[in-house]
Amino acid sequence: MTSTDVASGGVDAAPALSSRAALLRAPVDPATGRAVAQLAVGAVWLASAGVVVWVLVLVSSALVPVLGLGLLALGVTLPAARWFAALERERLAAQTGVVVPGPPLGAAGLPRSWAALRGTLRDGRAWAAAGYAFVAMLLSVAFLAAVVALVAGAVAFVVVMARGGVGAVGGEAGIAWPVALVGGAVGVVLLLWLGAAVAQAGTALVLALARACLGPSATDLARARARDAEHAATAAAERAAVLTETRSQAVAAADAERRRIERDLHDGAQQRLVALGVELGVARRLADRDPAASAAALEHAHGEVKATLAELRDLVRGIHPAVLSDRGLDAALSALAARSPVPVRVDASPDVARAGSAAQAAAYFVVAEALTNVAKHADARSVRVRADVVDDGAGDGWSDGARLRVVVEDDGRGGAEPSPGSGLAGLRGRVAALDGVFDLDSPPGAGTRLTVEVPCAS
Repeated sequence: MTSTDVASGGVDAAPALSSRAALLRAPVDPATGRAVAQLAVGAVWLASAGVVVWVLVLVSSALVPVLGLGLLALGVTLPAARWFAALERERLAAQTGVVVPGPPLGAAGLPRSWAALRGTLRDGRAWAAAGYAFVAMLLSVAFLAAVVALVAGAVAFVVVMARGGVGAVGGEAGIAWPVALVGGAVGVVLLLWLGAAVAQAGTALVLALARACLGPSATDLARARARDAEHAATAAAERAAVLTETRSQAVAAADAERRRIERDLHDGAQQRLVALGVELGVARRLADRDPAASAAALEHAHGEVKATLAELRDLVRGIHPAVLSDRGLDAALSALAARSPVPVRVDASPDVARAGSAAQAAAYFVVAEALTNVAKHADARSVRVRADVVDDGAGDGWSDGARLRVVVEDDGRGGAEPSPGSGLAGLRGRVAALDGVFDLDSPPGAGTRLTVEVPCAS
């Protein structure tokens, strides 16, 4: 727990002070029992150890004018006040469930030099702890006495009614016994209710005093907030640098992809279409004088058409596969596995269908590139592809914390590296642009394991 935390622990030590409903049920609220126990134990503890610490600090301060002897005594009693404060915070946490954060650590142990003694004398939290010991003792004793008096009054009321009968309450004034009985019951309930409310209020006041005297000071809190702000600014600057780099990588990857598409269209599909035009021209010229040659030319042109269509399908699949949009990531990964020359086992969780389109596309291209590399370089006998959704606990499973994870493992030769300009380097840039994680583990001779995680909201 940081120094900027407030006293907390998931438990309200005084619910009667926070709502009308809690105030009405105060006599039967478990918080009342904890409050009474805290006041009782606190009164004894503070009246003994607390008062001793306070008296020692007070006497040491009074001895300062006597040849400075009090300074040496304060070098012992102020650290003792620190130790008492730590024990008191532990006691309050154990009895009330409320955690009072401690101040920054002071000098450890007894001062062994003048500089250390001077630091001890300037320890404002130790002085505050000594003052707390006395004031908290007075509060605990006073509130405990009030609770005991109210409960004793309720018990006495019941005893008087039981021994003297309702006539003792009605007296000779002629008050009817039903009225006396109801009035007595109301009086008992009122006294118990007041006792419960007073117990909770006393504990709340002790906790407030503990936060003020035993917790971090306003200066400590300001310094902690400044450190937190500095850390946040540093993290933001680092994050901005990472985003700048990944966005640059994404732009470079998109430009390289555009050039690849242009090259494939120019060197592949365009050349086939030119050849197809030539073949059709030949077939047209030979149609009258050599029908057999014309038919052969048409047959060759038909083959060119099919080859061109297949090449265009492969090119389009490299941009964005239709099966991914139509049937989802599971079917798209299964289609990749079916085309792979190496046996591939695909395990995809149904949850992957709920990931964003960009996240699914990134996962698809990671698996496609990984399977291509396995077929070309890994000399593997089998590959396993796993896709699921993991959550880092930041939300309900589909918040910003949910991430689509893809793992590709093979039993090949290993030694893969995402060298500049390689397909793996391009995948790393694509994943980084989505604020994802790219991890490649490929020891020589031990296979390759590629793990990618991208936010589901990408």
